[in-house]
Amino acid sequence: MTERVARRGFLVGGAVIGAGALVTACTGNTPAPEAAASTAAPAPAATGGNDAPGDKVVIGFSAPAADHGWIAAIAKNAEAAAKQYTDVEFKPVEPTNDINAQISAVESLIAAKVAALVILPNDGQQLNQIARQASDAGIPVINLDRVFPDKLSYRTWIGGDNYGMGVAAGHYIGKTLKDKGVADPVILEIQGIATLPLTQDRSKGFEDALKTYGFKVTAKQDAQFTVESGTKVTSNLLQAHKKIDAIWNHDDDQGIGVLAAVKEAGRSEFFMVGGAGSANAMREIQADSGVLKATVTYSPTMAASAVKLARLIAQGKGMSDLLENQVPQSITLASETITKDNVAKYLPLGFES
Repeated sequence: MTERVARRGFLVGGAVIGAGALVTACTGNTPAPEAAASTAAPAPAATGGNDAPGDKVVIGFSAPAADHGWIAAIAKNAEAAAKQYTDVEFKPVEPTNDINAQISAVESLIAAKVAALVILPNDGQQLNQIARQASDAGIPVINLDRVFPDKLSYRTWIGGDNYGMGVAAGHYIGKTLKDKGVADPVILEIQGIATLPLTQDRSKGFEDALKTYGFKVTAKQDAQFTVESGTKVTSNLLQAHKKIDAIWNHDDDQGIGVLAAVKEAGRSEFFMVGGAGSANAMREIQADSGVLKATVTYSPTMAASAVKLARLIAQGKGMSDLLENQVPQSITLASETITKDNVAKYLPLGFES
């Protein structure tokens, strides 16, 4: 990424399929494990159906540099998925936040005549032409998360649901406050970067969901997707609001700073919902000893799913659970709500912030 601004993808239409359909796959009070799911050794692929060995395929992979927990997990999940298959040769190029360097790297994969390309672009607009070049050369492109504007540039798009994240967070907060009998709650929202379409989608989903309970956001501020800004912004909000009922923080990575500020202020009268589904946040939820009670997913397991889709497309297969003979053109993953009641199920899929 040239900046942290493009870490999450843009929302496009498509079939809503949960991450589990495609993969068999902050500061906590408990020690971090040696390895989270994003670094765990992959289980062997099943031997039946679409997972049965087929024609050998080379899958190229290009993504930004891992300067953020979510991006780091993207690369690890992609590699782990490829290792499940004896008929897949995984060919990643050097991750980079430089647009021109990523274009050159993709050009090298085109020249190598890979069977399929999985690309998480630093910027979909600026890398659109090189993706189109690959498609025109007969190489199917699986566009991961940040969408290319030209649909002729990719075979299939797969990514998260930013609007759905807001909806999930809004319903959790709204229902919890209603159940508590809170009539006029103070609800704060800590965004990533306010000018980004993805952030605006998240905020719109949050606003729309809260409306169904008769609630609205009292105040919101963006924290730039960084720990440092998370701390500073939260400190300012806590000082400005002497009583708070709930907070939604868009990003679990910046949430490390958010929770640090809450702890420093000694505030505990409210509850908080995170965003993305980091392992750090999940351990905090599991411990149930602080304000963080839930997080809504934007899972990097989508990279593993993208590799699986690339393999199916390169081998001319469809998705075995669907009646259609080919992989769909667009797949939007559902945003799921993680609480202490189901955190054990999701923790193996978490990424380290």
